[in-house]
This record gives sequence, structure tokens and C-alpha cells, in this order.
Amino acid sequence: MAHHTYCPFACTADISSTEQLFPICNSSLISIFSLFFVPSNSSTKQFSSMVDVPTKMQYVNLGSTGLKVSRICAGCMGYGDPRWTEWAIQEKYAIELIGEIYKRGINFFDTANCYSNGQSEIILGKAIKQLNMSRGRIVIATKAALAVPDDMSFNPAPRDDPNFVNRFGTSRKHLFDAVDASLKRLDLDYIDLYQIHRFDDDIPLEETMRALHDIVQSGKVRYIGASSMPAWKFQKANQIAEKNGWTKFVAMQNLYNLIYREEEHEMMPYCMDAGVAVIPWSPLAAGTLTRKREVKTSRTGNAKWFEETFMKTREQKDNDMIVDEVLAIAEKRGVSAAQVALAWNLSKPYVTAPIVGITKIKHLDDLIEGLDLELTKEEIEALEKNYAPREGMPFTF
Repeated sequence: MAHHTYCPFACTADISSTEQLFPICNSSLISIFSLFFVPSNSSTKQFSSMVDVPTKMQYVNLGSTGLKVSRICAGCMGYGDPRWTEWAIQEKYAIELIGEIYKRGINFFDTANCYSNGQSEIILGKAIKQLNMSRGRIVIATKAALAVPDDMSFNPAPRDDPNFVNRFGTSRKHLFDAVDASLKRLDLDYIDLYQIHRFDDDIPLEETMRALHDIVQSGKVRYIGASSMPAWKFQKANQIAEKNGWTKFVAMQNLYNLIYREEEHEMMPYCMDAGVAVIPWSPLAAGTLTRKREVKTSRTGNAKWFEETFMKTREQKDNDMIVDEVLAIAEKRGVSAAQVALAWNLSKPYVTAPIVGITKIKHLDDLIEGLDLELTKEEIEALEKNYAPREGMPFTF
């Protein structure tokens, strides 16, 4: 469905502070980067936003739009405040990491106003400025609907708290307030892809879609999308927009991986038919698909909670058998399990750009290396044969 474009150039960042963190930036690369210093009135030097460094990154259209996005989308949920989530990366290192991501050709970044209660958007905005990222090249996506407390607590829908009246949901008032707040935190003039994090059942779809259309017409947003929700509601929202001549959703950000495939029943066929881009979140199932269960990491506890909350199955062995197939194919092919899991996701014609949270640059290099990995029909069948239907993930908030 999407046209692939190979780009021989990647984008640079200020690597003076990342040389020790990322050994790949050797002296020869640093010599190349030094050619792109731009004089500044301050003592801090800036780099040009382009540099002649090869990359394997591919680019595709975002669904039926003319917008080009990298085949991997960088998820920014993990950039923020450890008080919000213990595995969050704080500002200094996060900005350096975003620079390395950008340098490797990724131009698609996804965040949300509720991630670290606004800090993720602030960090991404600072990175764009400090790293001199070309605004015309990058695609910035964010989301709204969930509450954004003033502290680092997480309460997506504090319905009984009078202090949060009109401060969450998908009403016209809240969406207008939320987009302005996101633009201020990002320090940008516009957002490329503005997404409804969840639909609010208390708000008529007509009000939400008209509000999103007016936000697009105002110039604050270029495209609109939505995240996990029932397929019938997503289709109905687009039907309402089409009937009234309003802006339609062009992207669906939903949970989709080898151990959660419930979206294949209705959402994926609709998106394929309507030309809607699918940008799956958690394509590696929070790391579950990359290692055996007995292998422990710093994120093991989070992965266990994530699996039980969103990808719960009747018997644990249902998921374990799928992971075993991933690991077997990875060993046979001489690649990582993460490459196999991502290759399966990308083998689906409706998938545009899976969203991957990058906290270590070596993990991103591994995934980029695997972009050319094509699974055989037999391998795909082996990966899919043990899938057991399960309850759909919760869509309400």
C-alpha cells in the first residue's frame, strides 16, 4: 500500500556530548561533523541538520496522504520524569538520545500530553531546537484526551475531582485548550499529527470531529488520527466527518504484535480499505517477544504488568509458544528476536510505521539493521500458528 523510499543521508545531532555514550561516533565521523559547525553568538556551537552519513532507513507515505514518515516511529513515552514512570529517561540524556535517533534517519516522533504530564513534549521540543532539526523534514505526533495533572501522578480520568472539570476528554473546549498547551510545551507553530488518545463516551462524536476539523482549519494541526478504540467507533467518526465535509482521521495508533492480534478482526481490514495508516504501539510487546520469560531485565516487572493488562491470555503457555518460535527463527537466521518480531509486523500490508520506544541506541541500530529482513511464508505461518484468541484490550479511560 505504501511506497518505499531509500534515503542515502541521515541527519545529525550535536554529538560533542554523546561521544562517550555512543562509541559508534568515532573520530572519523566527528571529523565529518566538524565541517558543519555554524557560528553562534553564544559559546555553544550548532550543527547543520543534514550530514553525509549513510542510513538504511526507509520512508513511506502515511496511509493515503502525501506525508512521508520513516518506517520506524520513535516513541517518546520513556522521555520524562522517573516519578511518573520509573524507567523514564531524564532531559539531558533524552535529548542526546533523540539526536542519535534523528541522525539515523528517523523523522517520525510520537508523544502525548500525558506522558510524564507534559515533560515528554517539553523534552522533544527542546531537542528539536537544540539539535537544529529541520522542521520541514520531521513529523511530530502527539495525543490528547487523558488528564494532565500538575504533579507526576497518573489519573487519566479524574471524574470525581472538581479541579479537573473540563480538563480531560474529547470535548470541543478541552481539545482547543489541549492543542494550545501541547504547542506551548513543544515550542512549535503546528503539530503534524494530532491524535485522540481515547474517545470519551460522554462526548458526542459530532462535537469531537467538528472540533478537530476546526483545529486543522486554524493551522495548528496538519493531520488527525486516533489511538486504540473499537473499530466501529473509529469508522463511525470518519463517516460523520465525511458526511459533513470535515477532516477525517488518517492514522490509527493501536496495539498490535504477535501476542495481541485482535485488531485483525475489524480494525485492520477497515484501515486497509479506507487507506488509513496503521502505526502500531508496542510491536515488541514491551520486550516480551525479545527474550525468554526467565531472562530478567530492568523492565521485566513493567513487561509482566503490561502483558497481564493488555495481552492477557487464558494460559501463559499460549504466549510462551509464540516467543519460542520468534527465538527459533532468530537463531536460524542469525538475527535478533527483536528484528524477527518487527519484521513480522512490517510484513503486514496495512502497517505503516511501528512505534518503538528507544532507550538504548544499540537497540535502534539493531532494528534498523533488520528493516531489510523478509520472513518467508513458512516462517510467518510458524509465528502465527500458536496464537490463541483473547479478550480485547480495554478502550475506556
